[in-house]
Amino acid sequence: MTGKFDRDEIPSTMSPALERLHAIVDGHVQGVGYRMFVIEQARRLDIAGWVRNRSDGSVEVTAEGARLDLDELVATLKSGPHLATVTRVEATFTLGSGEFKQFWFLDTY
Repeated sequence: MTGKFDRDEIPSTMSPALERLHAIVDGHVQGVGYRMFVIEQARRLDIAGWVRNRSDGSVEVTAEGARLDLDELVATLKSGPHLATVTRVEATFTLGSGEFKQFWFLDTY
């Protein structure tokens, strides 16, 4: 045994804790494909949750996954797709609940 595991073989006692990210993204982030960009990035990282436009012009993201994956998602939220201009990402982390099975978008709030 080498002490290394494939991702699918990680024993449950060694799997990363599920965390939840809640983020508000400000800037020119609506009407530029930002939500689809977030969905693609979250699915690439195997993160579950949702994204939605807010009536104030911002975008809201709630996502659950491993902290390293969520940190990578936050980095991509800050850059956004090429047509977006992100001015601020306010991100908070809490313990995940496991309630999400996939990543999708919700209606505007």
